[in-house]
Amino acid sequence: MSEAELVLRSTRVITPEGTRAASIAVTGEKITAVLPYDAPVPAGARLEDVGDHVVLPGLVDTHVHVNDPGRTEWEGFWTATRAAAAGGITTLVDMPLNSIPPTTTVDHLRTKREVAADKAHIDVGFWGGALPDNVKDLRPLHEAGVFGFKAFLSPSGVDEFPHLDQEQLARSLAEIAAFDGLLIVHAEDPHHLAAAPQRGGPEYAHFLASRPRDAEDTAIATLLAQAKRLNARVHVLHLSSSDALPLIAEARADGVRVTVETCPHYLTLTAEEVPDGASEFKCCPPIREAANQDLLWQALADGTIDCVVTDHSPSTADLKTDDFATAWGGIAGLQLSLPAMWTAARERGLGLEDVVSWMSARTAALVGLDARKGAIAAGRDADFAVLAPDETFTVDPAALQHRNRVTAYAGKTLYGVVKSTWLRGTRVASDGAFTDPKGQLLDRA
Repeated sequence: MSEAELVLRSTRVITPEGTRAASIAVTGEKITAVLPYDAPVPAGARLEDVGDHVVLPGLVDTHVHVNDPGRTEWEGFWTATRAAAAGGITTLVDMPLNSIPPTTTVDHLRTKREVAADKAHIDVGFWGGALPDNVKDLRPLHEAGVFGFKAFLSPSGVDEFPHLDQEQLARSLAEIAAFDGLLIVHAEDPHHLAAAPQRGGPEYAHFLASRPRDAEDTAIATLLAQAKRLNARVHVLHLSSSDALPLIAEARADGVRVTVETCPHYLTLTAEEVPDGASEFKCCPPIREAANQDLLWQALADGTIDCVVTDHSPSTADLKTDDFATAWGGIAGLQLSLPAMWTAARERGLGLEDVVSWMSARTAALVGLDARKGAIAAGRDADFAVLAPDETFTVDPAALQHRNRVTAYAGKTLYGVVKSTWLRGTRVASDGAFTDPKGQLLDRA
């Protein structure tokens, strides 16, 4: 404490041991101690007392589509990371699509890093991609620092990122297992999707029928079987179907190394409330019914689902047409993920500590950043979000920081106002104002 440069003080600090009044000592970019609230402030240290606002570890969002370069009119590192900072997120991991080129070779990774380097308002890491023809590139990408590899088991929606069939999945997963890497998977079975009724138009019920639960369930079963055969590490992306939960629980009990995420939109929005033609609600797999949502919340509580991430996947407004069959499928959620989750969690009797576990501690652990991120503890990066949990606001799309201000949360009243966000000891966002970009580009440890 005697060498501290900054002391951040609050009556409510969320630590791994629970929420308590504390003074957080910061030297350089690291937390050096978490001390009693009334610990003396050393000479020369700056005191920031946030009163009764809650200090929580900066969130770690491991599922973000920044789309930069190549589709920067959809999103970009400058706008995405500002939106993240505005929402209390201090680390994101960028998906290998929908940028052009996709992050599927070391050269493409280098391109992505060069574009991001001077635009990142928060820390940024990168996923690689597993395609039918790039098995030879997987180990070099791993050695270059990607956090794992994204694959689709059904068409991705962009031509430059084709999906894997079962034989290609087995080949890619065997290569990744050979160096104990992580494969993260969009799990929908293309045959079940092809067999489902495909009716265009504005009716959400028709779109929901076109992406049935059994498409998810079958693809997840396929993935789990391959992971068991190869003793491979796999992660199920954006779980939507509650019917897959028993399969996952059984596989995990059988020793399969599988983790699972879901997203705020599956936990806070329901099929019953989606207006016809409102394709800002379209994503794949889709937002399902309220009864399905209840089971996802139960799975979060019992640990079957490990973590919550945004799957932030924006597009230009013109691609969000009123025809669910042809509209771009993706929800933009970076800035609103914490308040959306906190609003829903408090309604279900859950606490901010739970939200922090799902959106910071466990996501940091998923990508191996838990020695640096995901907790307010000595030795970790001094990444914080300062939250007024009992204040509310009504979502105004014009107040959002992502490039195309389309949101499924427009007009909703949410609990939890992010007052400031701190990255490695520096306040980078506060009441709508931002510093110049101070983010670092992260490699897998």
